[in-house]
Amino acid sequence: MTLKDARERRVHTGGIELCVAELGDPGRPTVVLVHGYPDSKEVWSEVAARLADDFHVVLYDVRGHGRSTAPKPLRGGFTLAKLTDDFLAVADAVSPDRPVHLVGHDWGSVQSWEFVTVERTRGRIASFTSVSGPSLDHFGHWIDARVKRPTPRRVGQLLGQGAKSWYVYLLHTPVLPELAWRGPLGKRWPKLLERAEKIPAGDYPTATLPSDAAHGAWLYRDNVRPRLRHPRPDAVAHVPVQLITPQGDAFLSERLYDDLERWVPRLTRRTLPAKHWVPRTRPDQLARWIEEFATSVEQGEPSRGGGGRHADRFGGQLALVTGAGSGIGRATALALAEAGARVVAVDRDAGTAARTAELALAAGASGAWPETVDVSDEQAMEKLAERVHREYGVVDVLVNNAGIGVSGSFFTTTPDDWRKVLDVNLWGVIHGCRLFGARMAERGQGGHIVNIASAAAFQPSRALPAYSTSKAAVLMLSECLRAELAAKDIGVTAICPGIVNTNITSTTRFTGVDETEARRRQERASRLYGKRNYPPEKVARAILDAVAENRAVVPVTPEAQGAYLLSRFAPGALRKLARVEPKL
Repeated sequence: MTLKDARERRVHTGGIELCVAELGDPGRPTVVLVHGYPDSKEVWSEVAARLADDFHVVLYDVRGHGRSTAPKPLRGGFTLAKLTDDFLAVADAVSPDRPVHLVGHDWGSVQSWEFVTVERTRGRIASFTSVSGPSLDHFGHWIDARVKRPTPRRVGQLLGQGAKSWYVYLLHTPVLPELAWRGPLGKRWPKLLERAEKIPAGDYPTATLPSDAAHGAWLYRDNVRPRLRHPRPDAVAHVPVQLITPQGDAFLSERLYDDLERWVPRLTRRTLPAKHWVPRTRPDQLARWIEEFATSVEQGEPSRGGGGRHADRFGGQLALVTGAGSGIGRATALALAEAGARVVAVDRDAGTAARTAELALAAGASGAWPETVDVSDEQAMEKLAERVHREYGVVDVLVNNAGIGVSGSFFTTTPDDWRKVLDVNLWGVIHGCRLFGARMAERGQGGHIVNIASAAAFQPSRALPAYSTSKAAVLMLSECLRAELAAKDIGVTAICPGIVNTNITSTTRFTGVDETEARRRQERASRLYGKRNYPPEKVARAILDAVAENRAVVPVTPEAQGAYLLSRFAPGALRKLARVEPKL
């Protein structure tokens, strides 16, 4: 279903005629999407199409925009009070008997904050999702607090947001904004959006952009200065609020929302590694969060976003972890689950994969499924990718963790040993990146790939030629992919743990010795790793941190960090250490 399939109606309010579009079953809960500046309702078309199967979706052109009429005169015609009248008229027309779930972006969010904090809308709104648009009242109090108590940090915040708000000053100048939008800026705006925000070319923005932008300048002129100078002291939200903050927003600082709990008793926070126009660049994730939040409110339950570390970042996202049956893989799957992600737990052992999925659900995952595959098997991985994309969707976070160990000198490591370790440690990562990363790139809505390498990737060892080679290849593959996928807003991280207390030592193959000696070495290595006792949960936390911060290479344990520094600044020292024969 698309916006072309929408049912249109005209709603009259205060001498204005609003163009309202509806998708989906009117018997379902209603979601009202309010656009920002200089947009029309079409900015929501991708999100609306994704919500229409489960909700009655309503979009309307704000007065003076799209196919709605403009007030006469324009001055004084765009006050928050009049915009509230418009919203109530739309809500009464499309959902007279039930409160609506409100979603706003940019100025759609700014005006929606007014709707959810004034008394006359109480009972007409069930929930509010705010995207890239603060309350002017909250903003006014935020400024006032920093002016009255100007610590260096607060002054820096004021100056930072002041620089981001450059366009607000321009929009207050008379005549010039209108001339620019009806002239060269209006013509170039689609290309500017395409370059700066990576918005796909198409039927957005619409042909009404020049007049929309010219009229919309009065949103700023009628409201910004009066509210920032005299913010309401009672601007407390009377509905649950979901705040979605794009981390790369060029116009709004994340610091604007530091004190929001003061004004919102029931607040759910989300962050996106994206720029300002997320309704166009991240419609899948945005629609999923709106759906989950509205559904939780309808059911009278807390938001299912999870309460663990980075819940604001990973809630509702689809994460796939290979080698998830134990060790770092299981710990990572559970950390993502605690953050509210949907988890696909992949392992070659069906029983351990199923157990990880069970634990993930108990930990807070909004969905968890076990999958069994040998990552070295190309055809099996292709079938897995087809099944995952068909049943669960495009993966947002991919963690290529599955790996095996091989220890022994180069001359006792057979070609078969080499094939096995490279098939799993390198080709398993290649298969995962190729099959799941390609879908991320095709979707064009960002994502993140994590490849588990090792400190052995940059720390040569006479005892680990095959293992170290495989992990060094994973590290370089990650660096190459990071460069290629940056243009697609897909981050790639190489995680390099050192000695971590997992069961990899008990399955490591020792070459050039008989079975008895191999077993003895496995047991000794396991004891050493046990004594080191660095838990896989710490590696999992480092993985979530690395994704949230989009870091390129992350050595995790202290010994890994030390070896990484030596590899960069004193590689000769590592080469000398590599000559020492380890005692196993």
